[in-house]
Amino acid sequence: MADQDIARESEDGRGRTGGSGTEGETGPRRGREETADERADRQWQDLLQETRVAQTGVQILLGFLLTVVFTPRFESLGSADKGIYILTVVLGSLATGALIGPVSFHRIVAGRRIKPHAVAWASRLIMVGIVLLLATLTSALFLILRVATDDALVPWLVGAVLAWYLLCWFALPLWARHRHTSAREE
Repeated sequence: MADQDIARESEDGRGRTGGSGTEGETGPRRGREETADERADRQWQDLLQETRVAQTGVQILLGFLLTVVFTPRFESLGSADKGIYILTVVLGSLATGALIGPVSFHRIVAGRRIKPHAVAWASRLIMVGIVLLLATLTSALFLILRVATDDALVPWLVGAVLAWYLLCWFALPLWARHRHTSAREE
C-alpha cells in the first residue's frame, strides 16, 4: 500500500478507522472498522503477501545470473556484454536487498510499537524493489537478446517488453486507482 494511502486512512474519535463505505442501518457506514494497530497488522500481512511473489522471482533470477560468469561462454562475451551482465547482477542484488529489507526492518523494530511506521517504510522498500526488479528484468532481457542474436530489433523488442511491464505494473494500477477512488473522494 502506498504511503499516501496509509496516511489517508484516518481515525475517528474511538481510535477506529475506515474509508468511504456503504449506507448502513444507522447512516453512512465507514469501510473497515479497525483500530490503528489492527490496520497496521492487516497492512503488514498484505505487504508480506505482495512481496513474496517479487522476492521469489528476483531471487531465482539472481541465482541464475550468478552462475553465468562460471560458464565457458562467458569468456567469449565482448566488454559491452560483460558490462551489461555486471549491471544486471548489481541491479538484481539491489532489488533482492530492497525486497528482503522489510523482513529485517520488521525484525529489528518488532515490539517497539511502531508498526504503522514499519508498514510505511516496508511499503517504500517494496516499491524501490519493484523498480529495481523492472530494471533487472529489462537489463537481463537486453543482454540475453544481444547474445542470442545480433539483430537490430533487440532494442525495439526490449522497449516493447519494458512498455508491457510499465503498463502492467504501474499504468493499469494507477488508472484503476484514479478511476475508482476519485469519485469517492469528492
